[in-house]
Amino acid sequence: MRLIHTQPRTYVGDVARSSRGPPASHPEGACPWSGSGSFTPWYRYPARMAESDAAAPAELTGALADRDYREAVVDLLAVVAYGELSAFERLVEDAKLAPTLEDKLALAQMAGAELAKVQPLIDRISKLGGDPFAAMAPFHEALDEFHAHTAPADWHEGLVKAFVGDSLARDFYREIAAFLDPDTRDLVVSSVVEGQHSAFAVDRLRQAIADDPPLGGRLALWGRRLMGEALIQAQRVAADRDALTALLVGGVDRPGLDLAALGRMFTRLTERHSERMAELGLDP
Repeated sequence: MRLIHTQPRTYVGDVARSSRGPPASHPEGACPWSGSGSFTPWYRYPARMAESDAAAPAELTGALADRDYREAVVDLLAVVAYGELSAFERLVEDAKLAPTLEDKLALAQMAGAELAKVQPLIDRISKLGGDPFAAMAPFHEALDEFHAHTAPADWHEGLVKAFVGDSLARDFYREIAAFLDPDTRDLVVSSVVEGQHSAFAVDRLRQAIADDPPLGGRLALWGRRLMGEALIQAQRVAADRDALTALLVGGVDRPGLDLAALGRMFTRLTERHSERMAELGLDP
């Protein structure tokens, strides 16, 4: 991450807190990830100097008028959008492996739901003054590489990936969403809702494992591999983009998460993965 030295800034003081409060995963109102037990929320982002404000679309106010924050938001929306587009493509491919027409139709419907999430993200990027397709371009390699390394060999591996692998990515984006302004946070959270495919995958996989117990051992190993690849992807996405890194760890004029807090975040991702594996009746 590059440290950009700037002149002292005045914090925004006229932006009201959101009545919606913190995300549901943090009901106590404090982020447990930092050493002090709190985080720097969206309304404490520093006000930018006049020359930076000139680059912001006229209708943007508050935190979104800050160039660095806006850049981080565009990056996050872009990676979520490309992730949803990739999910659509993969579900279409996985539908070819479906053993029945009923299953094929279910996956096709899920694919359509994933694609429908992309347009609101693209619209939001455009509203923030960004080019949606240029914004998504830097994430092609990391996400495509993840999918290339985790291509399922059969129908059941595809279901595990849809349930376990995609959920890990969604958990990661929800973690970052805690640092966003309310409107952007709501958009990100709504874009990573798991939808119907989680219940579908759990039902099909539990039945398959009951019918063929040795299948459980193979899928447990597959789930561990997905976990490792997904964590590598998440770390790469965060590390490769300075704006996203700054959103998480802060900068010279805005405190953020230290390395220990980031470690705890990835520990939470691992714990949620274990819970999903247990839901399938598999060892994490």
